[in-house]
Parts: sequence; C-alpha cells; structure tokens
Amino acid sequence: QVQLVESGGGLVQPGGSLRLSCAASGIPFVLYTTGWYRQAPGKQRELVASTTRQGSTNYADSVKGRFTISRDNVKRTVYLQMNSLEPEDTAVYYCNAYFSSNDYWGQGTQVTVSS
Repeated sequence: QVQLVESGGGLVQPGGSLRLSCAASGIPFVLYTTGWYRQAPGKQRELVASTTRQGSTNYADSVKGRFTISRDNVKRTVYLQMNSLEPEDTAVYYCNAYFSSNDYWGQGTQVTVSS
C-alpha cells in the first residue's frame, strides 16, 4: 500500500541538469523526513540530501552547491534538482521517507552522467 515512486532519471552530459521526483502514497507524507540516496556499482548506498517537515535540509558534501532538495506536501512529492552534474554522480537514486520507526524506499531511478 505504501509507495514511493521515483521518476526523472536518465542520461545527461557532464555539467547538465536533471530533476528527480518522488511521489509518495499510503503515508502521512507531511510528517515524514524525506530524502534521496544513491548507490553506484560497488559502492554503499549514501545519503545525497534530506529534508524534514520543518524545512531543514541536509546535503552530502559532494553535492553541496549543486543539488537542491525540496518538497511539496500537497502533492506529496519530494524533488531533487541536480545541477552541474559530474560523472561521479552516476548511480541509482532512491527516494526514502522515514518517521519514527517507519522507513520506506522507492525502487530507484538510474542517473547516468556521461559525454
């Protein structure tokens, strides 16, 4: 019943931009901290960015100044605007939502940054 559905991934050139979306259903979205994680081949899943219901944000050092996380509580959607993309950003990006002991994940969307 709980669903987090990512979209917006694809192939982009270095220096380009991409916007990921994650639509949530089945949860009281407004209460949840939401975020984006990514996992590259051979690497552990890492936090990219997160945002709380209060509006605070947190970013990985590697994406600060390039990525922006935002959310629309009415649309129950969290976004990740990615600018100045680098090949090192290539990964599967996963949407996450958590509150208390509840923790949900999307299926992931592939982002490939290549010339």
